[in-house]
Amino acid sequence: MLVLTRRVNDAIIIDNRIKVTIVSIEDDKVRIGIDAPPEVPIVRQELLAAVADENKAAARTPAVALGNLPFKVTQR
Repeated sequence: MLVLTRRVNDAIIIDNRIKVTIVSIEDDKVRIGIDAPPEVPIVRQELLAAVADENKAAARTPAVALGNLPFKVTQR
C-alpha cells in the first residue's frame, strides 16, 4: 500500500486518467473527490462487503419449487 500525505486541494493522478483530490479535512473525516472516466466503476468498500454478505445469505436460502410460491404464475 502506498501511503501519501496530502493537504486540502492536493490531488493524485492514477493511471493518467483518475484524479483523486482532497476536498476537505474535518476532525477524523476526509472528503475526497474522484474524477474518473464513466467506464471506471467506483464503489465504497463497505458496500462491496454488504453485497457479498447478501449474496452469501441468498446462496444459503433453500430453493422453493415454482408451484409453492405464494403468488400465481401465468405461462406465456
